[in-house]
Amino acid sequence: MSDRLSAIDASFLYLDCDATPMHTGSVLRFAAPGIAYQDLIAAVSQHIGQSPRYRRRVREVPLHLGRPVWVDDERFDVEFHVRAATLPRPGERAQLDELVARLLSRRLDVDHPLWEMYVVDGLADGGVAVITKTHQAMVDGSGALPIEQALLSSAPGTLVQRSDAWEPQAEPGAISLVAQAVSDSITGPAGAVDAARSLVADVGSVAKAVGGRVLSVATAAVHVGSAAESSPLNVPIGPQRRYMTADYPLNALKQVRSAFDVTVNDVALAVIAGGLRSWLMLRGRPMVGAAQLRAMVPMSTRTLNPDTGSNLSAFLINLPVGEPDPIIRLRRIAFELGQLKDVAQLVGAQSLVSLAGFAPPSLHALSARLTARLTKRVYNLVITNAPGPQVPLFLGQAQLLASYPFVTLTPNQALAVGFTSYNGMIHMALTADREAMPDLDDLMSCLADSLQELHDAAEGYPGSVSP
Repeated sequence: MSDRLSAIDASFLYLDCDATPMHTGSVLRFAAPGIAYQDLIAAVSQHIGQSPRYRRRVREVPLHLGRPVWVDDERFDVEFHVRAATLPRPGERAQLDELVARLLSRRLDVDHPLWEMYVVDGLADGGVAVITKTHQAMVDGSGALPIEQALLSSAPGTLVQRSDAWEPQAEPGAISLVAQAVSDSITGPAGAVDAARSLVADVGSVAKAVGGRVLSVATAAVHVGSAAESSPLNVPIGPQRRYMTADYPLNALKQVRSAFDVTVNDVALAVIAGGLRSWLMLRGRPMVGAAQLRAMVPMSTRTLNPDTGSNLSAFLINLPVGEPDPIIRLRRIAFELGQLKDVAQLVGAQSLVSLAGFAPPSLHALSARLTARLTKRVYNLVITNAPGPQVPLFLGQAQLLASYPFVTLTPNQALAVGFTSYNGMIHMALTADREAMPDLDDLMSCLADSLQELHDAAEGYPGSVSP
């Protein structure tokens, strides 16, 4: 029996095009001396022996009589997927971000297993970066997790030796594929290819299991049928990307949280709201008091799926970019989140990190799967926020310094924002369309100013205390 793609996984293949490649990814930075290319190949080889999908490619059924199937790649070559790159001198952050943008702009080759990894040396600090990209059709939260998640451990150790014992199974022939597709269509007609090609037409109808996790949409003071306001963030996009990263002390957000009795997530959203407000003003957009942008923010809740033990819900949050006072912006966001019917079920950062199998790459990847299937007319941008462990992680002997997400863009979505908290820091990444966002550096500066504005307000707020 072949491993047939689910209807949702198949839909990600059909959505994949030059302008919207359907892969997610991460950028992991490691302290010097980092990890050698051959050592990474050995570690990856050992891991994928336990995750068969990383050695499988997609095979279409003749005449499209059924959804595609995963088949073993008889020509699998791990060195095709794990590649080496070197930054030119001086190896600064901006050069790495530009390399990431170019690598992640390119679609994955559907004739091979749908993942790639790059180990990049030449960084100014002497360390290395590992860039991963994995197709959303592969990462379902249960059958296959992001490969970078499996490679990290909580203590330094010796990397495993390379294992080459794997023997691929022969690919099924065309007649076998057709026969099985016909059999599947008889026993389960709802899984026919037409269902795979269909996309969710309205955000209010999302109640399907994606990645083994029940996905729902919660709204606060938002009518699901209403369109989001027009903005420079919602324009046709092309195939090329911009990518920019930044780091902030987690304590800076915690001090704001403590001063105003809100959550760190509230503070993060308020930072984005303030940054977008300033950026829009730089673009000459009038900022009247009622102006707002609507963000789609995936968050985990305590509501349990009996099969997986966790939920991922999409929350629509209005960002009050027209409000000039940073404290009022924060209060409005905290109030709106507090009105969500599921807010009492939100999983706190500490609890989320402790869930079995959780790591930031998986939450970012599952969030991307969710957003790709929701109608774009009801929100302006996507914001993913994945709390990670507050202790160091390691790949072999190499200590992880930072983890930045690459968030998939969808049609008419020119910007996505991703946060990962890890070991006392917030690591932020902006993924943007290259043509629509030539001033991405301005936005990044505005976000830094917005955090500073909130931090200054917290220090001067009566009764503020240290976290």
